[in-house]
This record gives sequence, C-alpha cells and structure tokens, in this order.
Amino acid sequence: MNKRFLTLLLLCSFCVAGLFAQGRKGVCINEVMVQNDSNYVDDYGMRHAWVELFNSTFGSVNISSMFLTDDKANPRKYPIPRMDVNTKIPPRQHVVFWCDNEPDKGTFHVNFSLKPGQDNTIYLFDSDGTTLIDEVTVPATLPAGASFARKVDGQKAENDAEAWEVRDGKNGKYITPSSNNVIIDKNEKIENFEKHDKTGVGMTVMAMTIVFLSLLILCLCFIGLGLFHAQSARRKKQAATGTVDDSKPLMAGLDSGEEIAAICMALHEHLNMHDKEDFVLTINKVKRAYSPWNSKIYSLRELPHK
Repeated sequence: MNKRFLTLLLLCSFCVAGLFAQGRKGVCINEVMVQNDSNYVDDYGMRHAWVELFNSTFGSVNISSMFLTDDKANPRKYPIPRMDVNTKIPPRQHVVFWCDNEPDKGTFHVNFSLKPGQDNTIYLFDSDGTTLIDEVTVPATLPAGASFARKVDGQKAENDAEAWEVRDGKNGKYITPSSNNVIIDKNEKIENFEKHDKTGVGMTVMAMTIVFLSLLILCLCFIGLGLFHAQSARRKKQAATGTVDDSKPLMAGLDSGEEIAAICMALHEHLNMHDKEDFVLTINKVKRAYSPWNSKIYSLRELPHK
C-alpha cells in the first residue's frame, strides 16, 4: 500500500512539475524600448528603457525565480524576486520590467541598463539558470522613442527577425507597453455567426443540444456510480454475513434431484426403511457458505406452534 502511494505521489509530482515547466516556456519577450524619451513612465515618474514579457499560455504563470540578463555568460544576472504576487502573470497578459540598473526600487527594476546606439540582446532564463526560454536582439538602428515589438503577441517563441517590427506610434504601429501589440476591436466568430444565423435558431438548437447532452452524460455517470457502489455494498455485506449471493447461478449438478434420490436410497438401504414407516425425510438447502452439520441449531427440535 505504501509503495503504491509513493509511486502515485511521484507520478503526480512529475506531472505537476512538467505542467509548471511547460507554462514557463510559454513566457516570451514581447516588446522592448531602449531609448525612452517621451513614452511610458515607471511608478516613480521616471522614463527608462523597458522590457515587456508576455504570457502566451491560457493559464497563469509565476515568473518568480526566473532570470533576466543582457549577458549570456551571466545567465543569473537578475533573478526575479520571489514572494511578490505581481510576478504571477494572468493568461494572455503582460508585465513590464524597467532596465534602469536600480534594483533597489522594486521587483520590476532590473540591475542592468540598455545602451542606445548599439545592439542589445536580452535573455530570459528559467529558474535553473541554464534553460534559455527566449532571447531577442534589438538592433542599434532603433530610433529614440520607438520600440522593437512582435507583430503579433507571442508569435514565434524563438528569436525570429520576421516576427518583429519597429514601432514608432505612426501608421497604426502603436507602442503598447503592458498591452496587446495588436488591438483587437472585433470578434470574427461572432460576426460570422450573425451573418449565417440572423434569426438565432441555430444558436438556440446548439445550446439546447449541448445542455441535454451534458445532462445525459451526467445521468449515465451517476447511474454507473450508483450500480458500482450498490455492487460494492452487496459484496461487503456478503463477506460480513457469510451468505451466498442468490443472483449468481448455482454450479451445475449441485443439489440436483439425482443426488437427493441417491441420498434417500442410501438411507433406505442402510436403515432398512420401508413405505409403512411414518418417518419422513426432508432435505432443506441452507444458505450458508460453511457446512451446517456441526451447527447445533439444526439438531434442536422446533417448538410446536400454539
């Protein structure tokens, strides 16, 4: 029992660890600004370079104990502090880190800065300090006040130049720290549904079908559970009382007429009994799993009825 429990516990631990690691691999660098002269300000009212991380998964991811660095040879340069509730990124949401080289200002102020006029490579490492989650190289030609961002949030986790673009706030290329790079102002699925189902009949039928199918599945599950528990309770009761289940078919030939006739003939020959005696032999089947011959209750005479 203990071995089974330990095995199950280990399997559950591995599964949870795998899911946790898989969630962190969905975090990526989404947008970077190197020279911030007229854009986003931090909680101290100051403008600094910033890096935006995006959670591309559909579950919350805690990035505490992960590492940000601008030096691949020093992957543990800035460990993201633990015990901060703000390091838990909700599904499909963002968080901004300030590259001001002032980590004493808080969790989201890293201990390195970005240098304008030269290439800046930023790395995101997992909590082990060796697994590279994402990286991006910001070109030296990035203008002041512009950002280097993914065309679509979370598109292509690897450092792919085709997935990135320079954003200066013009021609729809907005700078969006802590927000979606692509502003979604419509729902194509709803628009298509309205186009093909103007009266709403299809939606009604679909909703009712889903509800009734769900209820049917729940009903079947409850029936199965009820039968299982009833059978389990019946087995426990039989084991406790020692009774035999009447629902199970008897073994072929057990207490058959031939066997009873043979027993009667043997007693007739042994006791020399004839039809003229008043002795009546009655054989009753006892519903007990043990042999009743050594039980005293079967040798006692029944009291006469008053």
